[in-house]
Amino acid sequence: MAFFTHQVIRGISSSAVRNAAIKHVTIIGGGQMGAGIAQVAATTGHSVVLVDTNEEILKKSAKGIEGSLKRVVKKKFADKPDAGAEFIAKVMANVSISTDAASVVGSTDLVLEAIVENLKIKQGLFGALDKVAAAHTIFASNTSSLPITDIASSTSRLDRFGGLHFFNPLYFYVMMVIGTSATSQETFDSLLAFSKALGKTPVSCKVRSSDIPYYTIRYLHHMDTPGFIVNRLLVPYMMEAIRLHERGHGSKEDIDIAMKLGAGYPMGPFELLDYVGLDTAKFIMDGWVEKDPDNPLMQPSEMLNKLVAEGKFGKKTGEGFYKYK
Repeated sequence: MAFFTHQVIRGISSSAVRNAAIKHVTIIGGGQMGAGIAQVAATTGHSVVLVDTNEEILKKSAKGIEGSLKRVVKKKFADKPDAGAEFIAKVMANVSISTDAASVVGSTDLVLEAIVENLKIKQGLFGALDKVAAAHTIFASNTSSLPITDIASSTSRLDRFGGLHFFNPLYFYVMMVIGTSATSQETFDSLLAFSKALGKTPVSCKVRSSDIPYYTIRYLHHMDTPGFIVNRLLVPYMMEAIRLHERGHGSKEDIDIAMKLGAGYPMGPFELLDYVGLDTAKFIMDGWVEKDPDNPLMQPSEMLNKLVAEGKFGKKTGEGFYKYK
């Protein structure tokens, strides 16, 4: 009886807090994406803790955020240097760094993960944090390809788990809010409100579930399918471009030009692969192949595998399909 009462009280208090706005955010992963999300959240007035196991990465990330803000100031405060300096100081005051995730999640409203696209690693992270995070804390993953349901399975807060997928580059105004069949209405509403508070436009989608109401417009309670919406269409497109090149049907330069001029895309598929990271693309494809090995859209590429094995990940390493200075 005591256990039951405790659970009821915890559930009531958690629900009440979840209706409150997300103010304090813990971002796990100090790489390019994690640092970028931290900047967006801090700029919109959220208190942010950026967490990584490597202190040098965190220092580099903090320096990168400040450098990015200085570029913003050059454009927005060109004639007002004092206002620009105040803007940078105000945003940076919202950002702190830590190498100990367990010590900071006890009072945070949202834990957002932006680490390597590896299911077991993500499950291990959330499984550990679930034991120390506050009852009201919402967990979310920035994964671009892995099912949120699978990631959430390592925790006991399935109703407080969702996906927040930011597009790269982060100045894109659209983002995805993903829910599973177990994600509660309160959690989804909080994630949706948080997305809007960041100045983003959440993607809309219709979904049916026995546990969730029917959403008509303005909501993406997007169910788990490999890659969700954008990457489910985008990654097979990029992989087919590689296969065209592998078969000798077109050079990478011609394929890129064709898609930019013929389809109006800002980047060709090979330029985009280099920008996203060939290692990231391979991680996604490896996961998809494992889940659906007979799907022709999800077959690996020898050329991509070879480049990744050689450490040629794209722009971040100076070479991928193209070379960069």
